[in-house]
Amino acid sequence: MKPSTLRRIMNLWPPFLFSGIRVVEVAADWRRARVELRMRPWNRNYVGTHFGGSLFSMTDPFWMILVKECLGRDYYVWDRAAEIEFIKPGRGTVHATFALEGPTLDAIRAATADGDKHLHWFDTEVIDGEAGVVARLRKQVYVRRKPGR
Repeated sequence: MKPSTLRRIMNLWPPFLFSGIRVVEVAADWRRARVELRMRPWNRNYVGTHFGGSLFSMTDPFWMILVKECLGRDYYVWDRAAEIEFIKPGRGTVHATFALEGPTLDAIRAATADGDKHLHWFDTEVIDGEAGVVARLRKQVYVRRKPGR
């Protein structure tokens, strides 16, 4: 699947569509993605700020997808664990950017070259319109080279 096709599908996917989450960019080389969450009446929490579940959801699949697509069919790639720290109330439109660097991919390939699993943590910040950090997230991705590849 092409990145632009995935972006369009994800923008119509009910958990994103109905939460106000929009995939703004998935780079042609699968190395970068950008997602935003717009404030809507149905995604506000009890005190009128972004619902924490929506803040987490907007970041959930992207590290796994980027790593999987960059490494290709020779690897198993799964989400393994996640952590979120809420820093300040989110208001208005917030966004998160995921950038997968070449050295990180090289390190993952080296760590899995002999068939061992590798668990890699990725950090992401959700940023508001004033460049303030709303939440910090960590996602752990499981990677293993497929046997015989």
